Amino acid sequence: MFDWSDLRYFLELARQGRLAPAAKRLEVDHSTVGRRIAELEKALEAKLFDRTPSGFSLTEAGQRLLAHAEAMETAASAIAQNVGQAAALSGSVRLATMEGLASFYLARRLVDFYASHPGITVELITSTQLLSLTKREADISLSFIRPTGSRLIVRRIGRVGLPLYGAPAYLERHGTPRSVDDLTEHRFVAYLEELVQIPGVLWLYDGFGEPNVVFRSTSMIAQHNAAATGLGLVMSPSFIANGDPRLRRLPIQGVDAKRELWLSTHEDFRDVARVKALMDFVREAVERDQSYLDGAPLN
Repeated sequence: MFDWSDLRYFLELARQGRLAPAAKRLEVDHSTVGRRIAELEKALEAKLFDRTPSGFSLTEAGQRLLAHAEAMETAASAIAQNVGQAAALSGSVRLATMEGLASFYLARRLVDFYASHPGITVELITSTQLLSLTKREADISLSFIRPTGSRLIVRRIGRVGLPLYGAPAYLERHGTPRSVDDLTEHRFVAYLEELVQIPGVLWLYDGFGEPNVVFRSTSMIAQHNAAATGLGLVMSPSFIANGDPRLRRLPIQGVDAKRELWLSTHEDFRDVARVKALMDFVREAVERDQSYLDGAPLN
């Protein structure tokens, strides 16, 4: 009989593909992960991973075990979250989203979530690429593009407006554009395309074939601050720029972009109370703030 707890190590290594990241998630030494996997393979009399220079990949036996291990993980989560009312609303929830949504929107609203759910710890993760819900890199995803993967629950919960903005100092030096044609004479700040793996954030290129970009960054905050000092025009989510007195909105017809907001989780978390609580909070906040996210001032 194998040690059931070894399956935690198996699942994390299967998802991370390397010992060090798996050990970090499990809060153990990487040698412990290797030892527990070896013990599991010995008990099952099966080779579960192929070891390569680039990491660990599941063998055919490992793939068969993965389905059973995930089912056991789901059952264990259900026990932990649903046996007793206090246990149901405690623990950590990892929410993956983009930097701007995390810093300028969600982080400002979480105080209301904690008021209702003081036992839940929110881990807000930002990345220039979509994290995998299937690999359990996050429990929840909030994104401008619809995620793909097996057994995902995906819901469109709203949208975000992306107008064009410029600093008064920039507009004084270069003039205020009045039409799309005028923009060919102007400078822009934008994302560094080759290092951003979320194509949905490359909104500047929706309306311009070849904009004159003078500053690029993987950071939305860096772009925002660069534009606010007068370096160039920026197309920015309205919830970031509308509240900044350093920027002026440029109402040029045909320039504003829109992005849908997609809220997602894995089917295994459908009935996990703490995950459901955070998803409901995010959905309700977006629905309540929709006019603000479209570009209207916050009441």
